Amino acid sequence: MAQSSRDPYPFPQRQNDDDFMGRLEPGTICYPVPTHLAQRQQPWERLSGQHTLSSARHEVYHHDPIAPNDDLDFVLKSTYNQHEELLKNKNEVVYQPETKGLDHGRVLKNRVVPEPVKKMALNHPLIITNQTKKENINSVKSAIESHHTETTNKGFSRKPDGGFFCS
Repeated sequence: MAQSSRDPYPFPQRQNDDDFMGRLEPGTICYPVPTHLAQRQQPWERLSGQHTLSSARHEVYHHDPIAPNDDLDFVLKSTYNQHEELLKNKNEVVYQPETKGLDHGRVLKNRVVPEPVKKMALNHPLIITNQTKKENINSVKSAIESHHTETTNKGFSRKPDGGFFCS
């Protein structure tokens, strides 16, 4: 029996990437440098060289002395106090200090902790400021007003109201 020459697919024929636009060959290489070499260049070297808190904790040699070793340690380090918080739910009994926002001595996020402003001893009234404009220390205009100020070559100083003092 002879094979039929009839096209089993009806018109229009579906086209694909090879016969519609020709064979698509990549004109440029998307990644010209291999991965192991690219990771030694900036910015990838900086990103892969610094650990996040999570990736540092996944290291083989990471040891956290505060972390509980087993279930008993986990329960003992909880903030539950049976004398003050009687008949709490099972999930509330094992709340850790991190959950309640108490001081626990661990870093949980990579954030800079703002340092509180230090108060001066005995609430001292002096204020430490920065000088915005540098003034000439030899200028007579910035001197403290007195009868010993030498504003002229002759030794007399004239005040704006017309009076003068001899130095």
